[in-house]
Amino acid sequence: MKTYDKLIFELSRPGRKGYSLPADKFATDGMATIPTDLLRKSEPELPEVSELEVVRHYTNLSNKNFGVDTGFYPLGSCTMKYNPKINEELSNLTAFTSLHPLQSEKSVQGALELYWNLQRMLSNIAGLAEFTLNPYAGAHGELTGLMVMRQYHLSRGDNKRTKVIVPNSAHGTNPASAMVAGLEVVEVKSKPNGSIDVEDLRPLLDDTVAGIMMTNPNTLGMFETEILEIAKLVHDAGGLLYYDGANLNPLLGKVRPGDMGFDIMHINLHKTFSTPHGGGGPGSGPVGVAEHLVEFLPNPRVKKNDDGSFSITGNEASLGSVSTFLGNFGVMMRAYAYILTLGKENIKNVGPLATLNANYIKESLKDDYLLPIEGVCKHEFVFDGLKDKSTGVTTLNVAKRLLDYGFHAPTIYFPLLFHESMMIEPTETESKETLDEFIEVMKKVAKEARETPDDVKNAPLTTIVRKLDETTAAKNPILSYKALKETSK
Repeated sequence: MKTYDKLIFELSRPGRKGYSLPADKFATDGMATIPTDLLRKSEPELPEVSELEVVRHYTNLSNKNFGVDTGFYPLGSCTMKYNPKINEELSNLTAFTSLHPLQSEKSVQGALELYWNLQRMLSNIAGLAEFTLNPYAGAHGELTGLMVMRQYHLSRGDNKRTKVIVPNSAHGTNPASAMVAGLEVVEVKSKPNGSIDVEDLRPLLDDTVAGIMMTNPNTLGMFETEILEIAKLVHDAGGLLYYDGANLNPLLGKVRPGDMGFDIMHINLHKTFSTPHGGGGPGSGPVGVAEHLVEFLPNPRVKKNDDGSFSITGNEASLGSVSTFLGNFGVMMRAYAYILTLGKENIKNVGPLATLNANYIKESLKDDYLLPIEGVCKHEFVFDGLKDKSTGVTTLNVAKRLLDYGFHAPTIYFPLLFHESMMIEPTETESKETLDEFIEVMKKVAKEARETPDDVKNAPLTTIVRKLDETTAAKNPILSYKALKETSK
């Protein structure tokens, strides 16, 4: 093992220093006085290493990470697509990043204009009347949208509408958000292709239903062809339609949720509109609504005045505040740059290219992997594991083996409609050459599963970290170097 591949604690030697702290310019003797009760009773156990060793340690760690910039990332449902670097540069313009949220409106007009313009752009893309950019994430957007739904019914004195219908194929955040919003979840069954079973939906619609949450295309990547009938049924029953924007990517510039009959939706800016996605953030979940729901959007709001200036305002009918100030502005800047770069003429190409890539992979692999749903998918699709399951190789085994060939695994064991689900979403930014390489490796793994199944079952074989005992790791995690030393004795 090379010296710089060792853990940083293993490189530690007494007396080495990799830093030099400046004197405190506010203290008379060059050192700030710290109250005795705040001082440590013993020295912290930190590695003693040089600056060069620290740099090499973290640089080597970063090189071991997998990301969109280093390889193909086919995670289904997550839309892990490439984000142009110019969007990162624009989001780091000092004129924006140096602003403080407590500055006067007059001194932040540029930021408010960007905020207001992005609201207009998203409204146009979604086919809805107005957006709030305040929610910090997709699930936060779901909660906000459901709060709008509930506020609407309460404002009309319709207090008994406390149920939200959620498909059994929905993302797990849907029922969770409904519960947090104080609503009761009612499950509607899906047909074999993942679409909502309209006949199962009909008897669920009564005067206690606040609305329905839907993803279109659905979780299996199939478009809900009966969406207009569903919208009419729900509206006739007095309910509202909520659109989960997780799968908006294949519809950009082609189909608008508002035109399908949806009243409320959230958009994952960190999936569809160019923010690095993964590792828990950053995120943003703007919520859009139809005209009759605009007054219920959360405060504060950005308003354009008659003289062309912008101000921060509120609305008495609003559901209240869901975030501090005006949301995650850095994510909004990236989305704004992304939309302006593509423009109306190019944003409509995102969906068709994502759809083409997904169908190309699906059709190329369906002889080796079990395809439970035939037909044209949209941006993603689901295999039910290997077609030949005789050797006992599972979806998890396939996912681990892909690591040996330099590919990140797709989403596995979701959706729950199939026992060996393998969900693949290539996104519009991948080239045919990359897709062909992925297809070749997937075919190779399928062949190995038939001929040398132990190679697949014991994978990964070539990665830095080999196959883990996941049960033991979950029950007895080693979370510190001190614990590692104890277990190594």
